[in-house]
Amino acid sequence: MDILLFILQLLVVLGAIVMGTRSSGVGLGLWGGVGVAILVFGFRLAPGDPPVQALLIVLSVVLASSVMQVAGGIDWMVSIAAKLIARNPKQITLVAPLVSFLFSVGAGTSNILYPLLPVIQDLSYSNGIRPSRPLSLSVVSTGVALACSPVSAAMAAMIALTSSHGFELIDIVKVTLPAAIVGIVVTSFLVRRLGKDIANDPEIQQKISSGEIPAPGSGGAAVAVQVKATTAGRNAALIFLFGVLAIVVFGLFPAIRPPYFGGDPIDMTAIIEITMFVAGALILLISRPKVADVPAATVFRAGMVSAIALFGLAWLTNTFLKAYQAEIAESIGGLVQVAPWIFALGIFVVCVLTTSQSTATNTIVPIGIAAGVPLGLLSGMWAGAFAGIYLLPTNGSQIAAANFDTSGSTKLGTKLVDHSFFVPTVALAVVTIGVGALFGILWGG
Repeated sequence: MDILLFILQLLVVLGAIVMGTRSSGVGLGLWGGVGVAILVFGFRLAPGDPPVQALLIVLSVVLASSVMQVAGGIDWMVSIAAKLIARNPKQITLVAPLVSFLFSVGAGTSNILYPLLPVIQDLSYSNGIRPSRPLSLSVVSTGVALACSPVSAAMAAMIALTSSHGFELIDIVKVTLPAAIVGIVVTSFLVRRLGKDIANDPEIQQKISSGEIPAPGSGGAAVAVQVKATTAGRNAALIFLFGVLAIVVFGLFPAIRPPYFGGDPIDMTAIIEITMFVAGALILLISRPKVADVPAATVFRAGMVSAIALFGLAWLTNTFLKAYQAEIAESIGGLVQVAPWIFALGIFVVCVLTTSQSTATNTIVPIGIAAGVPLGLLSGMWAGAFAGIYLLPTNGSQIAAANFDTSGSTKLGTKLVDHSFFVPTVALAVVTIGVGALFGILWGG
């Protein structure tokens, strides 16, 4: 291997990622394509394989979830989540993150958290609990949720990378889901102690004294959710969630999948795509949303941006890794085998820099696979590292949480590490990576 050429081509890959990160959104996809062009035309590398299957999964899921959103399904899910949180207001530091996590898993997106933020803030404050505690962990928990969701863009990318090695959706989820839940539960005990209690916080007490905010109430009454839950929305959400459940069942029992002509059951990629199209069509028939509103839905716009970023970036990394797969496996493989945490650190750092779990998956996971990291171990560390997107206070949900917190306890900070999400991010990442690695070794394959 020509070291100079390798370094130059690696710099092209990294430069394209940096430029895409600075542009954000579709810029990641466009600059990924530019990187492919330079590698192919400038360095004469053979173009890699475009991530067709991952793209098709993303498109089918985005279509079904957008139809559900227009039908009112996400609003209905938010109303149910709010009621679950309100049932145990004294335990909100644990309950709110778990509910936020589970609903993000079901919906395949963390956007479901936004309407829940004022509910979490009001319930925690009215029960005398510092709002930054449940707010911060609820935000961070939605990051690792996407490593557990059968219908997230990050999972689509992961399945596309691992299914050819016989490691399918259910193999990933049986490691990531319990690891993430343990991580959230353990981290919640730490978060309960972060920051001063309301009674001992001079900033909050000054706001109460000045009449800027009311004193915390003694009751735990539920807060009205600012969404309209409808029968059509309920039906749409149930159809979508049933589709998610069907995907899991097909993953658990390959024998019930239709066979190919050769006799083997069809792979989970096709199952996910077919199921999502059927779910979307059923929502159209039963809930009757306005089809013309689907392209304007927030889930649709965010999903299309993710698909474009996935296309360009995955094509770029595949082109580079395909040219040096043997060399990477030989040079990096031994290092990663001795210190697997290096793989987790790579995912975490890319999540920090790009705030995109899909980008981190397509950038680092192929290197881990080429290096020979066992796929169970790889999946467990992959899930925990997703918390990294909240290490810096630049994500929309972090900003929204700080704005909704009228007590001012949730802070974005001024020094990048002094914000309310820093400790929960690091704690959740470390615990979930550790537990995920253990589960991956025990039963991940």
